[in-house]
Amino acid sequence: MVTDAGYDIPRLSVLLNDLPIHLLGRVRSNRVFYRPAPTIPRKGPGRRAHHGAKMTLTDPSTWPQPSQVTTNDTTRYGTATATSFDRLHVKLAHRTNWADHAGKLPILDATVIRRQVQHLPGQREATPIWLYSSTTDLNAKEVDECWQMFCRRFDLEHTFRMLKQTLGWTHAKLRAPTTADRWTWLVVVAYTQLRLARTLVIDQPRPWQTAAPSIRHRTPARVRRGFRNLHRTLFNPASAPKPTRPGPGRPPGRRNTHRATHHPVGKSTRSDHMITKSED
Repeated sequence: MVTDAGYDIPRLSVLLNDLPIHLLGRVRSNRVFYRPAPTIPRKGPGRRAHHGAKMTLTDPSTWPQPSQVTTNDTTRYGTATATSFDRLHVKLAHRTNWADHAGKLPILDATVIRRQVQHLPGQREATPIWLYSSTTDLNAKEVDECWQMFCRRFDLEHTFRMLKQTLGWTHAKLRAPTTADRWTWLVVVAYTQLRLARTLVIDQPRPWQTAAPSIRHRTPARVRRGFRNLHRTLFNPASAPKPTRPGPGRPPGRRNTHRATHHPVGKSTRSDHMITKSED
């Protein structure tokens, strides 16, 4: 399960501990984590320490020795480096999502992953992304899979945003579930048409955008700008409308035998109340 920074991953890991789920989410770059408490008993009076040394994400001098370091070459971001720190946890308190937690607050070990790319598209400067994994003891392959899954989730979020804001998935106010399913499939068909028309339309970038380097980089939003010019040239499977004449209607001299339908206006009269009380 991949989430954004607005979700409390430690809380979700406790609520879903009976399910075989691997939780992965982005955390803010100003968070603070703690290493495991030292195993050597503390000398002198006082309780035993529950937390170890502090790790501040904005202060590299507090970072421990990384568990795994992987490097990959990407086509859009240059060199991508992933660094993982194993067996870290956050300090919980009886507030917000943990206000109703009964008993002692748990210490949840996790893996913190720092992903840094060389540059963003357009040679823009890239800031690192910090990820929180509820699973510990990850190897190099699993660390790469974590940040790749998060990047994939980012692409899916853009797809859902387009379906909602551009194609009007949530604009229709539907009451029946079957109608909502039918409307969802119509939106999916419209999105599929935009995907299939990538090779047929002419790229029309905005004044602040650059032209797409290839057909593969044409997003559905860009295809939608030129789709109206393509729609005129598409084949219409429906036949041309045929001219018709109005029907003969009711023969002269014959009266209408169908009574007009009278719909209730929603008002209740005094007699209706009296009938209801008498039935009670």
